Amino acid sequence: MKLGICIGFILIANIILAQESPRIVLNGKINANSMDLEGVYVINLKTEKSTISEKEGYFAISAIPGDTLLFSAVHLKEIRICLHQEDFEKGLFLVKMEPMITYLKEIVVKRYDNINAFSLGIVSKGKRSYTPAERKLYTATSLSPTSSYTGMAGGSISADPLLNWISGRTKMLKKELEVENKEFYLLQLENMFDKNYFANHLKIPLDYIKGFEYYIVENARFTTVLKTKNKTNIEFAMVTLAENYIKIIASENQ
Repeated sequence: MKLGICIGFILIANIILAQESPRIVLNGKINANSMDLEGVYVINLKTEKSTISEKEGYFAISAIPGDTLLFSAVHLKEIRICLHQEDFEKGLFLVKMEPMITYLKEIVVKRYDNINAFSLGIVSKGKRSYTPAERKLYTATSLSPTSSYTGMAGGSISADPLLNWISGRTKMLKKELEVENKEFYLLQLENMFDKNYFANHLKIPLDYIKGFEYYIVENARFTTVLKTKNKTNIEFAMVTLAENYIKIIASENQ
């Protein structure tokens, strides 16, 4: 009797399983704040079947209500969605995913003074490093690269330097180099002295500080002192120039 009951239960269970609804194709689209929506993995965890989203995030996978879909991509946060009957009644099943953002707790910037163009072998040790304006002027006025450095034996003189001189390009590049040097001097001054120093110590009016900086970098004697980077000597040189500049301001305002 008991054996018959067990067999009956088994037969009923098989009938129920056999009558399980067949899976249908679910069409969906992934939305995210990302232009790259192609290649997102869509996995049915119940059947272990999977697919990959196409361009613009479209995908299609077989499923039924009750199945769970897993959406996964390197640049998106993984999500799992349990499907319901209403999800199949929509024309398109929409899935919202969030971008994967990694927050850094701390950024440490280390300065390695021993790593430079010379230590890396980019520039030979002892060889001068040229600024962009200096390189342009050197290229426009130098001999042909085929000329040797010792008497030009085996080489020839390029006509470019002469043509550049006639056309005025050499003069223009020299002027460009002068401007670059003045910009460098101005930057050096701003790094060494703030506006309070010019206003309180040198008595330069706030509206005239920038003009004073341009005034002193035009002075060849002062720029020679500025190149030494000796702050005491630079301050001493600026005192006299400041007195002269204040007189110029006073004469212009009369």
